[in-house]
Amino acid sequence: MDIQGEVAAGFEAVRDAFVRNFEVLGDRGAAVAVYRDGRKVVDLWAGSKDVEGGEGGEPWAAGTAQVVRSATKGVAAVVPLLLHQRGLLDLDAPVGAYWPQFKAGGKERALVRDLLAHRAGVPALDVPLTPGEAVDGVSGARAVAGQRAFWEPGSAHGYHAQTYSWLLSELVLQVTGASLGQWLAQEVTGPRGLEFWIGLPAEETGRVGRVGPVEPPSGMAGGLRTRPRRNVTQAWEDPSSLTRRAFAAITPLPDENAPEFRAAELPASAGIGTARGLAGVYAALLGDTEDGAGLFTAQTRRLAGTELSSGPDRVLVVNTRFGPGYMLHSPASPLLSAGSFGHPGRGGSLGFADPEAGVAFGYVTNAHAKSVTADPRAQALLRAVRGAL
Repeated sequence: MDIQGEVAAGFEAVRDAFVRNFEVLGDRGAAVAVYRDGRKVVDLWAGSKDVEGGEGGEPWAAGTAQVVRSATKGVAAVVPLLLHQRGLLDLDAPVGAYWPQFKAGGKERALVRDLLAHRAGVPALDVPLTPGEAVDGVSGARAVAGQRAFWEPGSAHGYHAQTYSWLLSELVLQVTGASLGQWLAQEVTGPRGLEFWIGLPAEETGRVGRVGPVEPPSGMAGGLRTRPRRNVTQAWEDPSSLTRRAFAAITPLPDENAPEFRAAELPASAGIGTARGLAGVYAALLGDTEDGAGLFTAQTRRLAGTELSSGPDRVLVVNTRFGPGYMLHSPASPLLSAGSFGHPGRGGSLGFADPEAGVAFGYVTNAHAKSVTADPRAQALLRAVRGAL
């Protein structure tokens, strides 16, 4: 395997784990980046730009970007937390105070913090959206505003896998008058030259590789590393379960390689970036970096890692932990330490920050495995980082 990039002294084990991901764990094309105290210490890439790969296929380059699915949520969460930091968004205010149409279907008491922590009660839609409706900028917000709550908002939590896109997008639009992707580009990624987009600009389309599903090599564990696995399996197999309905809020599933999907502003699932860009966003949350001044105050960093939801997840059917927009360290989603905050993407990608260790991490892949929150490839890299500290 021809590995490109570099690692700082002491982080050689991350390169070894990255090689093993290709040789043993079935990666096709991937990249990993790690920052430590604002300095980039790992920047590696290898394999093919497109998941199909094959002899003669275009190789993964330094600037190759990929769809990162739900790892997008962690980057998107930067926007409401910065709005809160600037005094423009009150996490304890009702969502309806900013978005009056949301006050329907038993959601009148839903707070902004409930929306961010998957407690808003609308993880699914009674009538799923088509792929076209999902990206038209209007239908999604209208659907979640009119949707009856599946539980009293704030009383329980369940992963809002797809509906999080329209919930967060509309909230940001109501507060700022700008789309979430526009605000992110203007205030966060653009000024720092970070290669991450929610709504891919047309001029960046050439750098994006094709993603696709892959079967794990024989003997490789996939999926949620939690018990009881029987309950998880039953939930995924039952078309009427909240689990299946949450992930089917867009039906049929959109083509993630289609230009219209890549250009769409879906902050739950359609972010596109390099590993360097994903890690760079989290590095900027921790403090000053080589790409610019830090974004979060110490108070906001503490808020990002504050537990708002924990215990049984009504959608993922395992115990999960969430802060305001971030998944927190747990057996279902292992991160670096108890103080880490970030988000995995179904199928492999992972981004997170660990304030105590001063570490920011980003892994992206074009080979989407069946993992949900704890992909073996990302976890192997994570263990190598932990051992290097």
